[in-house]
Amino acid sequence: MANIKTSFTELLGLQYPIIGAPMFLVSNVDMVVNISEAGGIGTFPALNYRPIEEYKKALAEMKARTKKPIGVNIIVNKSNTRQKDDLKMALDAGVELFITSLGSPKEVIAEAHKNGAKVVCDVVNLAYAEKVQDMGADGVIAVSTGAGGHAGPISPLVLIPWLKEKLKIPVIAAGGIAHGSQIAAALTLGADAVSVGTRFIACTEAKIEQAYKNAVVDSTPEDIVMTTRISGTPAAVIRTPYVEKMGLDLPWYLSVLKSHPTTKKYVVPLIHLMGMKTLEKAAETPTWKTVWSAGQSVGMIHEILSCEEIMKKLVREYDEATKSQPQLC
Repeated sequence: MANIKTSFTELLGLQYPIIGAPMFLVSNVDMVVNISEAGGIGTFPALNYRPIEEYKKALAEMKARTKKPIGVNIIVNKSNTRQKDDLKMALDAGVELFITSLGSPKEVIAEAHKNGAKVVCDVVNLAYAEKVQDMGADGVIAVSTGAGGHAGPISPLVLIPWLKEKLKIPVIAAGGIAHGSQIAAALTLGADAVSVGTRFIACTEAKIEQAYKNAVVDSTPEDIVMTTRISGTPAAVIRTPYVEKMGLDLPWYLSVLKSHPTTKKYVVPLIHLMGMKTLEKAAETPTWKTVWSAGQSVGMIHEILSCEEIMKKLVREYDEATKSQPQLC
């Protein structure tokens, strides 16, 4: 079908307003390249590649395999000691889009704009959205209920039009999107693009444990629970026997240390590190300690497809949904 034109597609020169969301331990070179080649924009977390030399190699391979825009997600809080190097290497490689999470994007915005790159920031409320807009962000990703990973507390039915009404920059919908009809709904609400994560976990290119992909296909929205055990911030994961056994809340002593001003700066990075290690083991090797990040859109995912097939399916479903909209008489 023809291009889906929005302010976001014009900003980056895309065919479709679809971001392949950056997913910790899931997004990889093949996924990024194939999503971008299919008309969206593939993105990945810089921290998916360690040591940093592997990150540099991954950037070079992506830029060699596609001339389309790609994006990098950078965690911008103090727990990420690599953020300055990650930013510089991405800029040197010619990355067109940066997605910032969990901190102040001020430095990323300033440096990216020197290169003509764009920056969009994860937000869950209006106050932070206005703050990053004032810093010069090119857009915000409205992370709502239903999202995988660090989901927001507000319904997308409210968050998207609320931010659209208050902001002057593009709003990207994130949370619960795995079908083209949901893209149509998000754009109708005022979104300029969508960020799709969970749907791409169940893709052939993802180099993760097959059981993880199968769990995404087999789960329902009722199987998604929120836990603070992984990073100290509420995150959506698939309910497994291990998740039920360990509980959904931080141990009381970590909660106390995390909330105390003196110990917070030491405890938060430790919690993030422990969470990363837990997710790594679950994603990469069969283990009874299964902690799999996913959003409520698992209910709309019924098969494992290639990234290209997923993109074509989303666009076809969007086209069908918009053609079937009831008309005013």
